[in-house]
Amino acid sequence: MKLHEAVKERILFYCKDRGITPNKLCTMSGVIQSTVNSIFSGRSNNPKLGTIVSLCDGLGITLSEFFDCELFKNLDD
Repeated sequence: MKLHEAVKERILFYCKDRGITPNKLCTMSGVIQSTVNSIFSGRSNNPKLGTIVSLCDGLGITLSEFFDCELFKNLDD
């Protein structure tokens, strides 16, 4: 799995867990919709850490919680 795919899956997991849409997460986190769309579509192959931090803030989780997942343990180059 590629990094952007793991980030996408993790965002979707937390959105589903909290009963919100990715669009609502953008509003909650201050990340613009086009940035999240770029992650979801694969146009952004290397999401910026600052973006992920903002999304985590919107979700009410730490960066450690976000990355504490099997998805990130065996990423492809």
